[in-house]
Amino acid sequence: MRQRDDMTFPAEEYVARLQALRDRMAERRLDAVIISDPENLMYLTDYQTTGYSYFQALVVPIDDEPFMVTRAMEESNVHARTWVERTRPYADTGDAIQMLFSALVEFGLHTKSIGYERNSYFFPAYQQDRMIHALADGDLLDCYGIVEEGRVCKTAAEIELMQRAAKATEAGMQAGFEAVREGVTENEIAGEVCRAMFAAGGEYPAVLPYITSGPRTMIGHATWEQRTVGAAEHVFLEVGGCVRRYHTAMMRTVVLGDLSPSMREAQRVMKEALDAVHAVVRPGLTIADLDRAVRVIIDDNEIGARLVTRAGYSIGIAFPPSWDEGYILSIKQGDSTPLRPGMTFHVIPWMWGVDGDKTCGISDTIRVTEDGCASFFELDRDFVVV
Repeated sequence: MRQRDDMTFPAEEYVARLQALRDRMAERRLDAVIISDPENLMYLTDYQTTGYSYFQALVVPIDDEPFMVTRAMEESNVHARTWVERTRPYADTGDAIQMLFSALVEFGLHTKSIGYERNSYFFPAYQQDRMIHALADGDLLDCYGIVEEGRVCKTAAEIELMQRAAKATEAGMQAGFEAVREGVTENEIAGEVCRAMFAAGGEYPAVLPYITSGPRTMIGHATWEQRTVGAAEHVFLEVGGCVRRYHTAMMRTVVLGDLSPSMREAQRVMKEALDAVHAVVRPGLTIADLDRAVRVIIDDNEIGARLVTRAGYSIGIAFPPSWDEGYILSIKQGDSTPLRPGMTFHVIPWMWGVDGDKTCGISDTIRVTEDGCASFFELDRDFVVV
């Protein structure tokens, strides 16, 4: 491992992550693992690039120095950012999987039991098939989740980074509040949100803000589309700030004019749901218990709204196309996973279909503590009325 002092975390953090991975490899009787998920590469080595659509992988032997296989253009990111010393780059005219296989042969791993992330977006099935056929003298075994087991509980250093991301989230959201007025376009609001996030130290997030107004708030995962905000309408904002790929996210709602009785009730219900989360969350509670704390309150309303999704998800390291770690943990019914200190969640008691034609949201990013939970944010939860 190359020694350096300019990475996101101190060297001992990466040493601990690598050792924990190797402990899990030993439990699964794996001689090596091929890690291709961008978030997992970042977690283990500090490696990042926007060019992750090209195949790239970190190979970690259980008892030898790791090495990376990357596109030649991306090799500079290994040298500039990470502790990894061994690289095996391939040219744009070359063959990434052949390079990976050749490196496994070079380091005597082609006859061993090797784990790989079968779920990885960036190690597609046709490439996996080629590796399975190439490793005729070894075994290629699915090791899905072997890195994520370490990512799910954040260390103090990771929490500190997420607190910095939260400052960018709040700055972007506050700028969004101040930009909303009758006659402004969704694009103008988005521009102010992004400007403020980046000025506050934020980096490009895994998802740009969700900003919709009026009837467009009923469209799932919609972004700005030049619509002009009208009188007596509302604007839904969901903003995720990012620092060194670590994210926090929040939903808020801005209302032009007075709050209608139904929107006032929506605000009350969502705030009650978040209060319930802060009252009950503690280590030992299950994911299903957390979902129930949110869902029973949201479902008990008389304004025609419902929670149409999970109640939240794990959040932390992310690259596009999503800022969540929901494939690691999602807050939904039936999950008996116990909460542990260091877990971080975006809790989303949003309400879809208020009066049948409005969606609004108030959300929170929390961390589970030794005896409860805490928010990353200080921004008020009330609807902003302008």
